[in-house]
Order: sequence, then C-alpha cells, then structure tokens
Amino acid sequence: MASREIEYNGHSFNINYEIENPAMKKDIVHLHGWGSSKEVSKACFSKTLPEFRHIFVDMPGFGKSSNDTILTTKDYYHIIELFLQNLGVKKDIVTGHSFGGKVATLLKPKLLVLLSSAGIVPEKPFKVKAKIKLFKFLKSLGLGGFYKLFASKDVDNMSQNMYETFKNVVDEKFDDTFTSYHDKALLFWGKDDTATPLKSGQMIHSYIKNSEFFPLEGDHYFFTKPENKSFITKTIEKYAKDVV
Repeated sequence: MASREIEYNGHSFNINYEIENPAMKKDIVHLHGWGSSKEVSKACFSKTLPEFRHIFVDMPGFGKSSNDTILTTKDYYHIIELFLQNLGVKKDIVTGHSFGGKVATLLKPKLLVLLSSAGIVPEKPFKVKAKIKLFKFLKSLGLGGFYKLFASKDVDNMSQNMYETFKNVVDEKFDDTFTSYHDKALLFWGKDDTATPLKSGQMIHSYIKNSEFFPLEGDHYFFTKPENKSFITKTIEKYAKDVV
C-alpha cells in the first residue's frame, strides 16, 4: 500500500493506491464505485490477468484517500489523470464500477471496461421529487444542516462536502460523454441491478458504437461472483490482444 500527493485546483489530495505485478509493461487501472474503495476491485481482480500491472486506486474522499472540498466527476477525472501521469501509468485498460465508470470513460483508455456504470439518469419517482423540494425549502430557511435526514444511504457517515459532491455527481447525464468515446468498450452488467438498471447498460451500449454488452446474473456487485469474475477476465484478455 502506498500514497501519492496530488495538487489540483488549489487543493492537495493524498491518493492511496496499490500495485500488483509491478514488473509488467501493460497497465490496467481499477476505479471503484461511490461509497466503495479499491479493496472491492482488489479482492476480485488482483490475482487475475497476470500479464498486466494492476493499479488499484482509492478515489478522493473514499477508502484512505483524502478530500476536503466539493468535487464534480470531471474534477475526479482531472485528479486521477494527474495521479496516473505522476505515477507513470499508461491508460491501456481502465475498469470502472458504477460512479467509477464515469471517471473511466472520461479518461479515454485504449480499452474501456464498464461494470454497471453510472451516467444514465432515470426519471425520479414522485416521492423522491417531493423529498428534494422539501429539502430545498428548509435550506431556504437556513435549515440545510439537517441534510442527513434527506440524504441517500450512499452518503451515510460522510462529511457535508462529500454530500455536496454526491449531489453534484448523482444526476450528471453522461449520454454525450459515452457517445464521444470511440475506442473499444466492454460493458458488463448485473441483470438484477437496481442501482444502475440493465436498461441503463443497454442505453450506454447504444451510445458507444464500438462496444460489446454482456448481461450477467447478479445485482450491482455482480462482478464479485466467481463465475462472473472468470467470464469478465477471460473476455478482457480476448479483446485486449487487439487493442493493447
């Protein structure tokens, strides 16, 4: 386990990371989802794809990486881009789960691997819209400090700056970003995913013209199932031969 100090936009970020197979010449970067950490990706993929150098990263505000400000997904992209440059890591393959999928897409690797990526914003149900309106009303009265009563479980035990970051990123539409990615992409999805539904994966597949779509059994963390992990890594190996 190691860390690297990155300066961005007047702030310092201590980025925690781990590297497997350090002697390998081809790189694969793993980006986790919201509220998660590099440990999830590491548990799944650290003993796979031995011909690659694996870089497991805690993004700012998660795991053991620091963040004391309010960010957007593009800020995360710039920070991770600087981190990879600082470390001398090539963007051969980048995998991104959920929120990490948006950052991975912005990085424009040679081979993009999305695991139930975020980026498609569904219509909110009436109950959620009402909750948002009530919070905005209380905030106008100076009662915004009660934000945790209205916050998603995704921000449990997080600071207010990370809650504000969550509000920035949760409703970002990445339709155009997915459309602008022109290299090879592999999209793996949990058939029973409710956080980023299968329909979202189908839409992203339609946006990224040079993509393959693989619905697999499981929920938002479908890739942790041994049979799915095996299929994903074998598929990456197959397509990596042509692009990396």
